[in-house]
Amino acid sequence: MTEANQDWSAQETEAIKERILSALETVIDPELGIDIVNLGLIYDIEFNPEDGDTVIKMTLTTMGCPLADILTDSIHDALREVEEVKKVEVKLVWYPAWTTDKMSRYARIALGIR
Repeated sequence: MTEANQDWSAQETEAIKERILSALETVIDPELGIDIVNLGLIYDIEFNPEDGDTVIKMTLTTMGCPLADILTDSIHDALREVEEVKKVEVKLVWYPAWTTDKMSRYARIALGIR
Protein backbone atom coordinates (compact mmCIF):
# COMPACT_ATOMS: atom_id res chain seq x y z
CA MET A 1 0.00 0.00 0.00
CA THR A 2 1.40 3.37 -0.92
CA GLU A 3 1.59 6.29 1.49
CA ALA A 4 -1.11 8.11 -0.51
CA ASN A 5 -3.48 5.13 -0.09
CA GLN A 6 -2.80 5.05 3.66
CA ASP A 7 -3.63 8.76 3.90
CA TRP A 8 -6.86 8.27 1.97
CA SER A 9 -7.78 5.36 4.22
CA ALA A 10 -7.11 7.44 7.33
CA GLN A 11 -9.18 10.30 5.89
CA GLU A 12 -12.01 7.92 5.04
CA THR A 13 -11.90 6.43 8.54
CA GLU A 14 -12.09 9.92 10.05
CA ALA A 15 -15.06 10.74 7.81
CA ILE A 16 -16.86 7.62 9.04
CA LYS A 17 -16.06 8.54 12.64
CA GLU A 18 -17.60 11.97 11.99
CA ARG A 19 -20.75 10.25 10.71
CA ILE A 20 -20.76 8.07 13.82
CA LEU A 21 -20.49 11.20 15.97
CA SER A 22 -23.37 12.79 14.06
CA ALA A 23 -25.49 9.69 14.65
CA LEU A 24 -24.65 9.85 18.36
CA GLU A 25 -25.97 13.41 18.43
CA THR A 26 -29.43 11.90 17.87
CA VAL A 27 -29.21 10.02 21.19
CA ILE A 28 -30.98 12.19 23.74
CA ASP A 29 -30.53 11.85 27.50
CA PRO A 30 -34.18 11.43 28.58
CA GLU A 31 -33.65 13.19 31.92
CA LEU A 32 -31.86 16.25 30.57
CA GLY A 33 -33.27 16.45 27.04
CA ILE A 34 -29.82 17.07 25.52
CA ASP A 35 -27.88 14.72 23.25
CA ILE A 36 -25.03 12.68 24.70
CA VAL A 37 -22.41 14.36 22.50
CA ASN A 38 -23.22 17.89 23.67
CA LEU A 39 -23.43 16.64 27.25
CA GLY A 40 -19.80 15.55 26.87
CA LEU A 41 -20.52 11.91 27.61
CA ILE A 42 -18.68 10.53 24.56
CA TYR A 43 -14.99 10.15 25.34
CA ASP A 44 -13.75 8.19 22.32
CA ILE A 45 -14.85 6.47 19.13
CA GLU A 46 -12.81 3.56 17.80
CA PHE A 47 -13.73 2.35 14.33
CA ASN A 48 -12.03 -0.53 12.52
CA PRO A 49 -12.52 -0.07 8.76
CA GLU A 50 -11.46 -3.67 8.12
CA ASP A 51 -14.51 -5.25 9.77
CA GLY A 52 -16.76 -2.38 10.87
CA ASP A 53 -16.26 -3.07 14.57
CA THR A 54 -16.95 0.08 16.55
CA VAL A 55 -16.25 0.82 20.20
CA ILE A 56 -17.87 3.81 21.85
CA LYS A 57 -16.21 4.87 25.09
CA MET A 58 -18.57 6.97 27.13
CA THR A 59 -19.35 7.97 30.65
CA LEU A 60 -22.50 8.89 32.49
CA THR A 61 -23.33 11.98 34.52
CA THR A 62 -23.34 9.86 37.68
CA MET A 63 -21.96 6.42 38.44
CA GLY A 64 -25.34 5.00 39.48
CA CYS A 65 -27.23 6.52 36.54
CA PRO A 66 -30.29 4.35 35.87
CA LEU A 67 -30.27 5.30 32.18
CA ALA A 68 -27.19 3.31 31.18
CA ASP A 69 -29.17 0.54 29.45
CA ILE A 70 -31.52 2.98 27.73
CA LEU A 71 -28.62 5.06 26.40
CA THR A 72 -26.72 1.95 25.28
CA ASP A 73 -29.77 0.66 23.39
CA SER A 74 -30.27 4.10 21.81
CA ILE A 75 -26.62 4.16 20.70
CA HIS A 76 -27.03 0.77 19.01
CA ASP A 77 -30.19 2.02 17.28
CA ALA A 78 -28.54 5.27 16.12
CA LEU A 79 -25.46 3.54 14.71
CA ARG A 80 -27.60 1.26 12.52
CA GLU A 81 -27.89 4.36 10.31
CA VAL A 82 -24.13 4.28 9.59
CA GLU A 83 -23.79 1.50 7.02
CA GLU A 84 -20.06 0.91 7.63
CA VAL A 85 -20.70 0.07 11.30
CA LYS A 86 -21.24 -3.67 11.60
CA LYS A 87 -20.79 -4.30 15.32
CA VAL A 88 -21.08 -1.88 18.25
CA GLU A 89 -19.66 -2.17 21.74
CA VAL A 90 -20.38 0.54 24.31
CA LYS A 91 -17.78 0.72 27.06
CA LEU A 92 -18.59 2.76 30.13
CA VAL A 93 -15.56 4.54 31.53
CA TRP A 94 -15.33 6.54 34.73
CA TYR A 95 -12.03 8.32 34.23
CA PRO A 96 -11.77 11.13 33.78
CA ALA A 97 -14.89 11.74 35.83
CA TRP A 98 -17.63 13.68 34.04
CA THR A 99 -18.23 17.26 35.11
CA THR A 100 -20.32 20.06 33.63
CA ASP A 101 -17.05 21.40 32.16
CA LYS A 102 -17.31 18.65 29.52
CA MET A 103 -20.62 20.02 28.22
CA SER A 104 -20.76 22.07 25.03
CA ARG A 105 -21.73 25.73 25.12
CA TYR A 106 -25.07 24.73 23.59
CA ALA A 107 -25.81 22.25 26.40
CA ARG A 108 -24.82 24.77 29.08
CA ILE A 109 -27.14 27.41 27.65
CA ALA A 110 -30.00 24.91 27.23
CA LEU A 111 -29.67 23.82 30.85
CA GLY A 112 -29.01 27.29 32.25
CA ILE A 113 -25.49 26.47 33.45
CA ARG A 114 -22.80 29.12 33.41
